[in-house]
Amino acid sequence: MRSIQNILTAIDAPIDDLITFRAMPTRSIGNLDPFLFLNHHGPQTYPPDNNGLPFGPHPHKGFETLTFILKGDLTHMDTSGGRSVIKEGGVQWMTAGRGLVHAEISSDEFKKKGGLVEIIQLWLNLPSRLKQTEPKYTGLQKNKIPVARMDKGKVLVHLVSGKTDGITGPVESLTDIYTSLIEFRKDGTYQAIVNMSHNILFYVVKGIVAVNGQKAGTHDLVVFGYNDTGIEIKAMDDATVIFCHGEPFHEPIVAQGPFVMNNAEEIREAYMEYQDGRMGTF
Repeated sequence: MRSIQNILTAIDAPIDDLITFRAMPTRSIGNLDPFLFLNHHGPQTYPPDNNGLPFGPHPHKGFETLTFILKGDLTHMDTSGGRSVIKEGGVQWMTAGRGLVHAEISSDEFKKKGGLVEIIQLWLNLPSRLKQTEPKYTGLQKNKIPVARMDKGKVLVHLVSGKTDGITGPVESLTDIYTSLIEFRKDGTYQAIVNMSHNILFYVVKGIVAVNGQKAGTHDLVVFGYNDTGIEIKAMDDATVIFCHGEPFHEPIVAQGPFVMNNAEEIREAYMEYQDGRMGTF
């Protein structure tokens, strides 16, 4: 079994009136290269005639975003031409690459009717050789995400990228990152083998699990060592976890606001490109 170095609880970090817990970065952890950022929005109930999510047009460059829509919906628009309304159970994968402007807001229907919303967004770094890649967007509804059913149906692995149990995820990661959301019924058990050099992103969305013998609960980020390959997760009640892993790039990471580059000069260039309109405008 791979050792566990720490279990860190996400901090309360609301955005406007949106309930948000940030697992990374915090004072306790910067990143888990190539995983840079994890925000857990909600769960929160919006009333009828609400203003929706507060993520209007803003730029990104140098990384990718993976967004899980657990409850509610998410409308995406960007200057590379990406457009979609993804509903509960779906995901959005956006490669910002050389730079774009996008918005992530609630649909008109959600703003009119209200309802429950819960969303998790990850930022996935790109190595220097890919930071100028062409932007790309993929929106997938729930029925387009394959599910591996394990332990007599008590474990459901919703696979976004990578391979498991003979199933291949629908997103072909530029950096071979494995990404999934796993749902557990009580007493369900999941086992995996992860390359010893990979960093693991393991976040408990809800419930309580025992991972490699240690208990972790809602909003906990589990930080692993590098001494072995085995992962075993046992659900102590109904639970949901984000389970991802990938090879670290071992490159300098300079992040400022919406940009993630390799040095300060590249950050300055990104701001100039955005201000000059070179990332596009709505």
